[in-house]
Amino acid sequence: MQPRYRDFAKDSLMIKCLGDSPKLRIIDFMLYLPLNDFTKSEIIKETGMSKRTFYRHFKELEELEVVVPTRRIAKATLYKVNREHPAVRKLEELVKELSLQIARQELEKQAVKVRVKS
Repeated sequence: MQPRYRDFAKDSLMIKCLGDSPKLRIIDFMLYLPLNDFTKSEIIKETGMSKRTFYRHFKELEELEVVVPTRRIAKATLYKVNREHPAVRKLEELVKELSLQIARQELEKQAVKVRVKS
């Protein structure tokens, strides 16, 4: 079973670096599973956001085409993060760079520990 976004969202690099705003939380959740599409209800549940907050911010993301509709199932529209959007690409690059920086720092810490023990 896959870990749930809401269980580790507070540790997200994007949220840690840029702040815990509703729009970033929506994008971060959708980038967590970038090949999946989601109903609005699923996004609300996983991000832990109130419906009022969600709808206010989601509308803007949809207008900017950061999130796009992918298909309909019965009455529900499913959405996906638009990974072709320039802002989404930049966010993904930022998270990748942060991950690499953290990995380099951890390697340096380990190298120092090895030198100290020698």
